[in-house]
Amino acid sequence: MMLEPIMTIKISIPERYSGDVMNDMNTKRGRVLGIDKQGARTVITASVPLAEVQKYAADLRSITQGRGVYSMEIDHYEEVPSYIAPA
Repeated sequence: MMLEPIMTIKISIPERYSGDVMNDMNTKRGRVLGIDKQGARTVITASVPLAEVQKYAADLRSITQGRGVYSMEIDHYEEVPSYIAPA
């Protein structure tokens, strides 16, 4: 059994990019945990494997035209899915 670190990520973006960012999280094996409004911005909280977001700054910059920011911290470890784990 191989474990991977799972991160909690908070992404602050202008509201119009919410759908695109949530779709991107889904492609990264992420689970959206919550969506909050803070003024004109939306804060998306998600749980996502570290391997999927190691270069997230470039992805977020591309999706939001440089208007998004994020922070992340390690939350826990989970077993790597069998379709990803090396044999």
